[in-house]
Amino acid sequence: MATADSVSVFAEGTFEEQIQELVDYATRSSPEDERATALQSFRDIVRLDEGARPIEQDQERRRNALTFALDQTNSLGDGSEQEMEGYFNLLFSHLLTLWPANSPEIQHHVSSLLGVLASSPSEHPSVRYRVISNLFNATPRNSALRLPIYTTLLQVAATNGELETLRLSRKDVEQWLQEWDISREERSQFLQSIVDAFIQSGQSETAYHYTLSYVASLPSSSPEGRLAAIDAIVLALRLPSLFDLDPLFKLDAVVLAKDHELFSLLQVFLNNGLPEFYSWLESHPAVLEEYELDRAQLERKIRLLSFASLGFAHVGHDLPYSEIASVLQIELNQVEKWAIDVIRAGLLSGKLSQTTQSLHVYRSSARTFEREQWEALEKRLVAWKAGLASVLEVVTSAQKRGNGSAVSEVVQQVTQTSESVQVDAD
Repeated sequence: MATADSVSVFAEGTFEEQIQELVDYATRSSPEDERATALQSFRDIVRLDEGARPIEQDQERRRNALTFALDQTNSLGDGSEQEMEGYFNLLFSHLLTLWPANSPEIQHHVSSLLGVLASSPSEHPSVRYRVISNLFNATPRNSALRLPIYTTLLQVAATNGELETLRLSRKDVEQWLQEWDISREERSQFLQSIVDAFIQSGQSETAYHYTLSYVASLPSSSPEGRLAAIDAIVLALRLPSLFDLDPLFKLDAVVLAKDHELFSLLQVFLNNGLPEFYSWLESHPAVLEEYELDRAQLERKIRLLSFASLGFAHVGHDLPYSEIASVLQIELNQVEKWAIDVIRAGLLSGKLSQTTQSLHVYRSSARTFEREQWEALEKRLVAWKAGLASVLEVVTSAQKRGNGSAVSEVVQQVTQTSESVQVDAD
């Protein structure tokens, strides 16, 4: 039997008495005549006719009795939050006991219950989340039922602007998609529902990371894959604080969209600078408006990326303000402002010097890590090795002289050596 997550259900009495309690609760707020009719119909279902087996031994009658209770469930009910949660937990317990988890009947009943829970008034949002979560945890871990259950939970949370209450993580999502007995198409649909939920909640950067998984889940040469790839490029370009575009560029569906006008723009942001950006704009004057891309925001992003690339080529060295101004196409008096911006963005760290009109670069991020970046790293490692050899010579000399005054010189050389090999590949 497939394992499920633990959900505690405390119930007393016989099966008939428990279902009677469910019907009583479900019809509590009904008009008196409707309630009386419902209770009589339930008694007719569970009545023990002469020669019939007790209901505990008659699965068909137990199913009919529970189905009747399910049919009466059209809201969270009229009760305390504890009663609401207890009602649905007991309902789920019998539902998952009476039918196999992959049966058409249980799929129908779960779908109906999810519709009720999703459309119930939001006076008790926390109860709805707990009830749907309890159903999710009560189903077997590999059950396909978990897909519509969690999708409903996502929709409810996103609609109410409370997506953070789910504490969803990519690790959880990856694990679920490995466990659930669902098709590739259903996996893609689930990932898309997560993307849509985060977009709806205004969390575009989180949505982007799930978008990468969504694009990767689709056949790369399919129309759906191409459309998703273009949407991912647009989202990546729109995000003002997203600078790591390399994972997107490595997706097969994105590479196959190389004939699209936005692919060439993505290449500019991955490999080039402002001259190429302005050239692209001249060749595609209407594209930014078509895809609702902000030119000023794109200019800022390409400047910051160009600054980081320039810094990457000068790690451990002084970078003149004049060279920064030239690459960023800005006035000399704007360099320090852009230096502060690139440091705040986490793309570079260094120390400004107004005296020498330079930026000493301690660390900088590479936009991509290909052959050119590996060669640069190799050069720095060689320099680092040579620096360590020099440090060793100073230490040996100091030991021979028995002179402790050389310690400061050693510390200085070690510091300079360590600065020369700090590299990030974001």
